[in-house]
Amino acid sequence: MKDSAPTLTADLLLQAYQVGVFPMSEGRDDPEVFWVDPRMRGVFPLDGFRISRSLARRMRQTDFTVTYDQAFADVVRGCADRDETWINATIFDLYCHLHDSGFAHSIEVWDNERLVGGVYGVTIGAAFFGESMFSRATDASKIALAYLVDRLRLAGFQLFDTQFITPHLASLGAVEISRAEYHVMLAKALGQHASFSHAGVVPAAQDVIQRNAQTS
Repeated sequence: MKDSAPTLTADLLLQAYQVGVFPMSEGRDDPEVFWVDPRMRGVFPLDGFRISRSLARRMRQTDFTVTYDQAFADVVRGCADRDETWINATIFDLYCHLHDSGFAHSIEVWDNERLVGGVYGVTIGAAFFGESMFSRATDASKIALAYLVDRLRLAGFQLFDTQFITPHLASLGAVEISRAEYHVMLAKALGQHASFSHAGVVPAAQDVIQRNAQTS
């Protein structure tokens, strides 16, 4: 379901997330933004993310470097750098504003100085609202997700909202729930506190893999 959105502000965007809706655009050149309230919602159970043997091997052997909140705008640009995107100029500016205000965060994957993957989203209470991810190298977005889920667990987050579910996300452990189930989870998460920024330094790949094996 989608409805035309009034003039968007960062505060309105945060209010929207708290009632279960999020903004999208028909394309990068379309100035209009509308609200989306899916009948079925994609979520990542934080104890259900699966690091496969092949992904664990790549995490151990790769020369990729992972960072947090070091190139937020570049991650959003990477997510929008495709033939069809819902990220227009308004949405880009708003999420950068939320990042500057401490509500939006990114995880970056680097190959030397080249940004090859990443994921970003919004945090309110103990809820993380995943917005988009991208990959320019094999498994880069999966590595970003693995580090993200690990960080959310360590920080005490209760909800990882993926908005929609895709075969790619389902293969990693994401599930689909009803709107009513989502609102129950959302209310619980919003009533708790978690801090993405205070969850510690970037861990070693082996630590991420080991904690995943203990919880999944």
